[in-house]
Amino acid sequence: MIKFFKSLYLTPRFFYALALLSVCFLVSFWQPVIYGVVWLIFLGFGLLLIIEASMLWSGTGLKGKRILPEKFSNSDPNEVNIQLDNRYTFKIELLIIDELPIQFQKRDFDKTIFIKGKQLKTFQYTVRPVERGEYSFGKLNCYTSSEIGLLRKRYVFDNEQLVKVYPSFVQMKKYDFLAIDNRLSIAGLKKIRRIGQTMEFEQIKNYVVGDDVRNVNWKATAKAGSLMVNQYQDEKMQPVYNVIDTSRVMKMPFKGLKLLDYAINSSLAFSNIALKKNDKVGLLDFSHKIGNFLPAYAKKTYLNNILDGLYNTNTQFLDNDFSTLQAFIKQRITQRSLIMLYTNFEHISALHRQLPYLQAIAKKHVLVVVFFENTELRVLSEVNAQSIPEIYDQTIAQQFQFDKKLMVRELQKRGIQTILTAPEDLTVNTINKYLEIKARGLL
Repeated sequence: MIKFFKSLYLTPRFFYALALLSVCFLVSFWQPVIYGVVWLIFLGFGLLLIIEASMLWSGTGLKGKRILPEKFSNSDPNEVNIQLDNRYTFKIELLIIDELPIQFQKRDFDKTIFIKGKQLKTFQYTVRPVERGEYSFGKLNCYTSSEIGLLRKRYVFDNEQLVKVYPSFVQMKKYDFLAIDNRLSIAGLKKIRRIGQTMEFEQIKNYVVGDDVRNVNWKATAKAGSLMVNQYQDEKMQPVYNVIDTSRVMKMPFKGLKLLDYAINSSLAFSNIALKKNDKVGLLDFSHKIGNFLPAYAKKTYLNNILDGLYNTNTQFLDNDFSTLQAFIKQRITQRSLIMLYTNFEHISALHRQLPYLQAIAKKHVLVVVFFENTELRVLSEVNAQSIPEIYDQTIAQQFQFDKKLMVRELQKRGIQTILTAPEDLTVNTINKYLEIKARGLL
């Protein structure tokens, strides 16, 4: 009996009917002729309650489960499937309330569907996480009622399911497909004209019309008795490192996602492309001290290590220490490498403090400093200012934008490659820069 009452819920229709009966009884006080009719209606109402209760509590009438993917992709829509099996012989109305993880801050999730008798039905909804980590789903609550609609029976399924949110592997697969299909321009990626040639020898082959005569191998020609030329290919197995600043400068959010997570998502997609190009990929994160460090390797399966390393990148958003970073790179990354440094500078003075360390890194490596344009300031600087406060705000915003461009010039003057990008364009611009450096043979 206790189990019965715990699963029993009353619908709004029940209270509407009860209110109507109360009004009828009240009217019958002045109109005694309808008193008996009202009692008959009341008995019929009670009979309907008994009938619906016997229908809903006759055995296990509903089975359901929540089907979650193995992992969620951060900042992307992820699909959650709810599978429901109506074992009743009649059509039911089903109110579903799923207890979403606390990170979504959504406590008003509910959906009403209808399922025919003896029917299996599946429906989907999507969630968009903006933080990495473990997400715990609570109870899947299902409230069934018949076409009478006075009572509901509660079913509870899938208590405490856990799913991990990883860096955006959806974005990674998107650019992986485009790279393989040679359609990078569709996503805004551009091809860079090759200047000169790379110097990694591949083979000696017979000369054909169109080959560069400067590549003629005279020793091989003398032995073979016909013109032979050296053939070169793109240099491979070059070390590429994603270096991510996890300090407080990367905490600023845009469209619900922190700059740090934009950098992490971009690093994963970029690492995948670099591995496809047969380069070695490594990972390093730092703030006031050095965090995760993964040496560069070219194995295809190494992408799983990169993914786990990015997933476990944690931060307390303290101040960064570029001197520690420079010393660590000097000690541990001895081979000339491409270093994609994801950080942010909001003022030119902040850049000047770090320039000596950036120059020291750039002396031995190809350093690309990636920092972010404040898109909110860009919008503010483009509005049509009317009042004095608006003009003041716009002037300050334009000054900050000018400082960003000045930072780019300061870095380029010292031979340091730069990417100044809006957060949402980070992945495309990073891959573009990598392709440019490969095409120009700078590494």
